[in-house]
Amino acid sequence: MAETGFHRRDEPEAQDRLVAWAEDVGLLRMRERSRGPAPDRHTGSGVVRSGYEPCLLALLRVAVAEDPSGGFPTWLLESLARTGHLARAAELAWATSGRSGPGDTLLALVEAAAHAGDLRGAQALAESLPERDAHDRALVALVPAWARSGERGRAVALAQRVRYPHHWGTAWAALAKAEADRGDTAAALEYAARADELMSGGVASPDVLALLVEVAVVAGDAAWAAELAGRVQSPSAPIGYDGRRGGLHPLARVLACEALQGDLRRIDALLSSPDESADVDVDVDADMDPPRTDGQAAREDPEPHPDCFTHLLPDPSSGPPVDARVMADLVRAVAGSADHDLALALADRAERLLDTGTGRRPHDLLEAVILLLAGRGHHLRAMALADRFDEPALRPARQARIVREVARHGDVGRAQYLARAITDRTAAAVALIGVVHELARRGLIDRAQELAGSFTDAWDRDEALTAVVHALARQGSMSRAESLASSIVHRAARARALASLVELSPPPRARRLAAQAVVLNGWAAVLDVLEPIVPRAAATVADQLGRRVPEPVSS
Repeated sequence: MAETGFHRRDEPEAQDRLVAWAEDVGLLRMRERSRGPAPDRHTGSGVVRSGYEPCLLALLRVAVAEDPSGGFPTWLLESLARTGHLARAAELAWATSGRSGPGDTLLALVEAAAHAGDLRGAQALAESLPERDAHDRALVALVPAWARSGERGRAVALAQRVRYPHHWGTAWAALAKAEADRGDTAAALEYAARADELMSGGVASPDVLALLVEVAVVAGDAAWAAELAGRVQSPSAPIGYDGRRGGLHPLARVLACEALQGDLRRIDALLSSPDESADVDVDVDADMDPPRTDGQAAREDPEPHPDCFTHLLPDPSSGPPVDARVMADLVRAVAGSADHDLALALADRAERLLDTGTGRRPHDLLEAVILLLAGRGHHLRAMALADRFDEPALRPARQARIVREVARHGDVGRAQYLARAITDRTAAAVALIGVVHELARRGLIDRAQELAGSFTDAWDRDEALTAVVHALARQGSMSRAESLASSIVHRAARARALASLVELSPPPRARRLAAQAVVLNGWAAVLDVLEPIVPRAAATVADQLGRRVPEPVSS
């Protein structure tokens, strides 16, 4: 998928009722409790003498041999690709693929190698893909990577070699975005126009059109940006959009571009019914004050930007409605950069949409808007929304998310007070864990450790202490961090804490800490953090796992 200016972590629809705290804390708690407590003695402390690297590699081999799970997860193959073993990763992908072939796994390896700077290796793998559509997708992924490296000529040559027409627009739009990000707006507009021209013969991809809107905004071409936005908003544009691929809805990306420029007219027109939109005058006399409800004056909409998106306002009767999915993506897209007035303006519109019950997945929109409000200091309004729209069983979890968002934006004192007010014990613990993590991140280590020590549940205390351990290491207090890590009760949690120290330690100490983590919880606990100090770690694990792969049966 082409790289865009907005990103979000896609959450499967099945998780509508599993709010994020249950995913990232509840499931982690269940899994790590099953691993049991760590031994009383400081396990693994003497495994690696003086940081001798071959001993760590031997320990990895033993750990893999004792691991009953086996298999080659994609993340392991990507680790191989990042550490200079791309050919081995591709070989294993072919050897362990099912009847459908390695397909997307090989594409992931191309992207991992390119991200690690091995563009030539990534291109060699892309050229070797026999399936034509996969070959095209790999080339499309490499086009912006070559452009960002300064090899514009090679990027253009790859874009010209893309075989299938349905990939042409994506390749050239990705090239345009890469050049826009590098500051060459003239080249960006040239390639964007090429992408637009190549889509003119068929149904335009809404994802590509949204990417071109972002390019036009960066390049300062407001008129073209508005024209492209109108095409994304048209009834024919959403054909071919596949929400299962993840990422932001293309219409939400366009609306986010406009909103960040101070223009909310398109979204207002799309949110209005045709009858209501007839009463909307986009040139409201500045001397006339529209009627306001109590308290609404504090949430006035931001002034529109005078030079952006002033053309081609949408006809709401012909465009697709902004449903809960689109609105949730819009809120997420602007949450990190919207000012206070824009955040409240979007929250007002989201709340009105929730009132109508429009569209699928209203829980996604509810979560997006309450987190937006909590991050802007309106935690009481966020809590009221959760109480008003959420199912009773989900409210404590949503309250925990609000508390963690309040803490993440700096008001840790208020967050701690709100967490203690949650009546559900599990949700309150999750909220307080979030407060500990934020205190530790901000360097308030003594407060964080004191709060972590107040937990009565052993795993909750362990999870809170991992953040304190990492914060101590960031400050350079390695001895204190190691000592605190050794007090963590659960085997897997202690291994995670030690792994976090590996990244911040000099090589000899890092190898010793990694050895302890491997003894406690296996090779997977530390493999990602070993890349800088033991480049052969992923290859060693792969070789050991490879011995379990049966030889293909000849016909």
